[in-house]
Amino acid sequence: MNTIRYLSHPPLSRGLRSHAVRISFLCVLAALLPTSAGVLWLSSGSSFAKGCHHQKLQCDGQGQGQGQGQQQQQVVSCTLVVPANPLTAQGLATPYLLAGAGGNGGGDAAGGNKQQCHENNAMRAAFVQAAIFVPANGQTPAQISVYNPLVIDQGTQPAIAPVVPTIPARATIGLFFGFNGNNLTLVDSQGSLAQGMCVNGIAGSIFGQVSYCNAPAFFQAATTAIQAGALKPPAVGTARDGRPCPTTRDFSVVDQDQSDNVTTTYLVTNKGMIAQNTAANQQQLQNAQLTFNGSDNALLDAFIDPAIGCQPWTVPDLTNPGNMATALPLDELQAATLQGNPVALVPALDPMVLVNNAPNLGKLNAYRVGVDQVAAASLADANTTPYCQNLLQVGLPRVALDKQFTMNAASPFPNMASTLFNFLAMRFRNSFSNQQGFLHCTKLLGVKNPVTLVTQNGVVVGATINLNGNGGPCPLTPTAQGQTMTAACCPQNTATAQGQTQIPCCLTATAQGQQNTGAVCASPTQTGSTSPTPTVSPTTTPTPSVSPTGDTPTPTVEPSPSPQDNG
Repeated sequence: MNTIRYLSHPPLSRGLRSHAVRISFLCVLAALLPTSAGVLWLSSGSSFAKGCHHQKLQCDGQGQGQGQGQQQQQVVSCTLVVPANPLTAQGLATPYLLAGAGGNGGGDAAGGNKQQCHENNAMRAAFVQAAIFVPANGQTPAQISVYNPLVIDQGTQPAIAPVVPTIPARATIGLFFGFNGNNLTLVDSQGSLAQGMCVNGIAGSIFGQVSYCNAPAFFQAATTAIQAGALKPPAVGTARDGRPCPTTRDFSVVDQDQSDNVTTTYLVTNKGMIAQNTAANQQQLQNAQLTFNGSDNALLDAFIDPAIGCQPWTVPDLTNPGNMATALPLDELQAATLQGNPVALVPALDPMVLVNNAPNLGKLNAYRVGVDQVAAASLADANTTPYCQNLLQVGLPRVALDKQFTMNAASPFPNMASTLFNFLAMRFRNSFSNQQGFLHCTKLLGVKNPVTLVTQNGVVVGATINLNGNGGPCPLTPTAQGQTMTAACCPQNTATAQGQTQIPCCLTATAQGQQNTGAVCASPTQTGSTSPTPTVSPTTTPTPSVSPTGDTPTPTVEPSPSPQDNG
């Protein structure tokens, strides 16, 4: 059995795309791989672990890493040549060509460098994912399948020719793109951009890492079938915490730029050639390594879901017959159908939808429609302040509640956070912060950052979540069976301006007792049972990301800054 290794991911700032710095990750777990593959994970101290996907603590060129150095990294801007007739079987099986932008890549950031744009460099690689919807026909129900077109360097050949999928004539195809650099621009080949109805962003301002072709038509066809009962996304199920499993629009999952990048993976040979990640190719390409796209969707599908007892939606993989695959469009369709309130939709201050560092309604809606989200009627309709409130009052309590499951789960980046819980806490802290490229929640809400990190050798080894100091609700308390949630109230909450009256926060269960919402009580009267403020203690399994000096490091506590600070 062939062993698949992960392509080395050297450190690189990819947070300098068009006005944005983001935090996510650059991993896809074995759950996303063919079951026939033997997967060898590189050691946590390897360059793979250092390959962060806009990881703020290490790879942010705009104010890098609070206490971890200020090295300015170069912007990586590349182009991707879209083959002719991209929405056909032959177009899907024709490799996309990665090349240097030679300029600004059509975006807002500084120019690229042709020498940087190589698909076998995991930190500069581009990825394509296709979703194929076929409507019901007689006794055949509506169905969705996934195909991952190949990307190679311009002027090269694939290691193995791509699989040619069978696509019914009545199918509707959507194409989704991701990039491990900063700015990727789709470019035309024989009219391909018009043929595929491809969108990079708006005139003069690309989204940055992501783009799409024919996505609105795909989502419309699939949604029509869902509404007619011809296509049914699987139920999200119940997590180990007794609550509904989260989707990509759950406030415990989103960050400052939700719903971005894809779950596609490719094989890279020892000669640097690229092939689709299939069981057959793994057998033929001995010692091939895996390269993959950093993706919020893969964070949910491959890390969060397994930790809390949930499963992502998978469909047949036409790239790798006989296997199932996850995909960004599957996650978004399921979220659009099944996510309970409050629903996280791309806000106006999402850095991918800014133009010259300012909100732009046209770009916001161009992004939303590409991930199956309702268009905003105005910028006020996409106000970031309520988004921040939901992060604080709904998302963060669940992150704290689920610590019991995520504290022992694998971290996407062991060299930056020792456990999944520590990674999620770090991710929240950065998304919530007032630093450039994030949501400015501390400023918008006038609160301190509720997450305090404990670091050792630059690795987050512990995190404390303060759910009471900012008026946020306590986490919900599961019943003895862990099936439903009961109401709980904090014994104390934020004092008034005079510091004399304490207002308790209340959690209200729904009539069914399965989904709860948080609210701050209008009076000091406490309702329901009380539960102490949870204390999130630091973990003690750090993985140093730097060479040891021989000294025993002392853990560093990063305090939550005041509202006027950049926390």
